Amino acid sequence: MPRIKRGVPARKRHKKILKMAKGYRGSKSKLFRVANQQVMKSGNYAYIHRKLKKRDFRKLWISRINAAARINGTNYSKMIYGLKMAGVDINRKMLSEMAILDPQGFAELAELAKSHN
Repeated sequence: MPRIKRGVPARKRHKKILKMAKGYRGSKSKLFRVANQQVMKSGNYAYIHRKLKKRDFRKLWISRINAAARINGTNYSKMIYGLKMAGVDINRKMLSEMAILDPQGFAELAELAKSHN
């Protein structure tokens, strides 16, 4: 039986990992073992932060809505409650975009929310 040499698959795997580790500092982009550890850890960070990104954006939208609502004489919680009572179904992302790009439209929504509060 001929012996099986594993050089080709190993080189392929090493090249793949080193390509993924491109741009890392020092030996993390040069040596396979260190690069492999860092690529695994980086993948883990990426997975976690894909989940956290959703929370971060929601916090940002709420902050923007609250700032714009205070300019219009109310606050975030009263505005959201008033919009819910008025039957306005608009998400926080769109509300924050309105607060930035269409302050007049946002002011009208704030007045509607105040009247139904």
